Amino acid sequence: MIRKAVLPVAGFGTRCLPASKAIPKEMITIVDRPVIQYVVQEAVEAGIRDIVLVTHGSKGAIENHFDKHFELEAGLEAKGKWELLEELRAIVPPDVNIISIRQSEPLGLGHAVLCARPIIGDNEPFAVLLPDVLVDGSDLEGANDLAGMLASYETRQRSQLMVESVPHDMVHKYGIVAPEGAPPAAGEAGALSGVVEKPAQEEAPSDLAVIGRYVLPGRIFPLLAETPPGAGDEIQLTDAIERLRDAEGVDAWRMRGRTYDCGHQLGYLEAILAYGRRHARYGEGFRELIGRYAGEE
Repeated sequence: MIRKAVLPVAGFGTRCLPASKAIPKEMITIVDRPVIQYVVQEAVEAGIRDIVLVTHGSKGAIENHFDKHFELEAGLEAKGKWELLEELRAIVPPDVNIISIRQSEPLGLGHAVLCARPIIGDNEPFAVLLPDVLVDGSDLEGANDLAGMLASYETRQRSQLMVESVPHDMVHKYGIVAPEGAPPAAGEAGALSGVVEKPAQEEAPSDLAVIGRYVLPGRIFPLLAETPPGAGDEIQLTDAIERLRDAEGVDAWRMRGRTYDCGHQLGYLEAILAYGRRHARYGEGFRELIGRYAGEE
């Protein structure tokens, strides 16, 4: 069973400026909790028990969020605020470990993943979750999409890239996969013949975009260590994955839920609408607010 996940959180979040000038972009809130908490919860629900944060010296707020705050908890307990106390204690379940390691230089996603090598090792598969993207499985029955992708790796013993269908006129904004044969159905995996970065509409091999969830073998670490800087003069994770594909094949796993790109302002606002309207405590009032402002158009 795959029990480890890497979350690269060392970036400066320039797409979120000015909101991310003084706080980590991962700590910007969706309703009542930061984006990073939703991503960690997704991993925990999929069976992950070791969360490796690849972080930076300016991101201490993320580590603090997942640490125990004894004084705050003692104060809530003294005031009898039991519900809020339990919410804080549930941020990290007792059987889950949050582990931090620093990325000393901004050398790209591939380098960030490589920084986790001393913790993961070269012989164990692991997941990578990009915290800009929320994967919403609230309408799914049973396990979430990440759990499905982990199970697909266990069955097929090949790297998995989570993909979703995007409008054809938007393919130029994504990495688009080229399936071998028919594209996989939702909730299934299919072999890839490659990935095309931001293709023109007429050149896109499919409408399936890579959305920031990966399951990879530990043997990708030696490949990352040998990968020279690529696009943007950074070490690209996709370059190492392409070498894996040449050697042993890589699959696309087609998700069933939907995503919200919280690194983009409109994606962030859409996530607030989606999560706010069904929130157990605030949902009813939030839906009333939406209706009120919609009536003012």
